[in-house]
Amino acid sequence: MKRPTIADIASRAGVSKVAVSYALNGQPGVSEATRARIIAIADEIGWRPNSAARALNGARANCVGLALCRPARILGVEPFFMELISGIEGVLADRSYALLLQVVTSHQQESEVYRRWWGESRIDGVFLVDLHYADGRVTELERLRMPVVVIGHPSESGSLSAIWSDDGQAVRETVGYLVALGHRRIARVAGLRELVHTAVRDQAFAEACHGAAEHVTVHTDYTGEEGARATRRLLSSPDRPTAIIYDNDIMAVAGMSVAQEMRVQVPGELSIVAWDDSPLAQVVRPPLTALTRDIPAYGAHAAQRLLALIAGESVPPYEDQAAVLTPRGSTGPAPTPAKA
Repeated sequence: MKRPTIADIASRAGVSKVAVSYALNGQPGVSEATRARIIAIADEIGWRPNSAARALNGARANCVGLALCRPARILGVEPFFMELISGIEGVLADRSYALLLQVVTSHQQESEVYRRWWGESRIDGVFLVDLHYADGRVTELERLRMPVVVIGHPSESGSLSAIWSDDGQAVRETVGYLVALGHRRIARVAGLRELVHTAVRDQAFAEACHGAAEHVTVHTDYTGEEGARATRRLLSSPDRPTAIIYDNDIMAVAGMSVAQEMRVQVPGELSIVAWDDSPLAQVVRPPLTALTRDIPAYGAHAAQRLLALIAGESVPPYEDQAAVLTPRGSTGPAPTPAKA
C-alpha cells in the first residue's frame, strides 16, 4: 500500500501542500477551522510524519536509545532490566516517546550504535548502563554532545548526568543483619569484577565484615550456571560459609538448588540473601531474603531526567533510594558449631 502523503491530505482538504504543512506543524497561516479539518483528514488516512524528513528539518525524533552489552539469554531471565525498562517505558509512553533497544556484544559495538543512532537523527538521547572504570563510552558520548543519563555512580560518569543508589549502604545493612544472627563466615557471589557497582559492593562488603566475620568474594558473570558453580566450590570448602549474599536473584536460586543437592539445609545450615528482590525470589521455598528496591521507579526517574535534558534543562546527579533488606525464610541464626 502507498504511504499517505501531504499531497493526499491537500487534495482531500482542497488546500495547498503549504497550508497542510502549516497546519500539521502548528504554524500560523491557516485558520483554526482549516487546521482542524486537515488534522482530522490526516488522522483518517493514517498519515504520520516522515522521520527522515523531520531529521532534515532538525525536528526531534521522539525516541531515546538503550544499548545493552549483555547476552540476550541473560536478559530473558534476569528481572532487573525488564523492570527497569518497564519504568522507563511508563514515562516515555506518557510523552509519546519510543525506546530503541539493541543488544550488543562489546562496548566498541555499543559506541558505534550510539554514533549511528545520533548521526541518523534516530534518537534524541540515550541511557548508559553497566558503568566501568575509565569507561570509554563516557568519553565517546561526551564527544557526541548528546543528552545522556548514566544509570550508575557519578564518580565515573564524567560530565554526564547520573542517577544511582547507594549500594554500599545496602551491603552494610545486610552484613550487619547476618552478623546479628551469629554468622561469622560470610561469602558473597558477586557479578562482573569490572563494573563500578560491583567494586562499590566489594569494598563495602570487605569493610563491613572487617573485625566481625571472615569473608570471601567470588566474581561471576551473573548467570545461574556461574552462581551454582561458585556455590558448589564455597560449600565444598573445609571452612564453608554459613551465609552467602548473591548479586542477583538468578544466582541465589541456583545457589539454593546446589545447597539442596549437597544436603545443606537452608536456613538451618546456610543462610541465603538475594539482590535484587523479584517474584522468583518470593516463590521458591523457602522464600529468599532479598534486597528490595522499586526498580520500575528507578527507571522512571532516569527517563524523567533524560527527557528534561532533551528539553534543554540542567539536570544534576541524583541519588535514588537505596535497596533495603526484606528478611524471609532463607535466613536464620548461624548453626551452632558441632562439639568435638
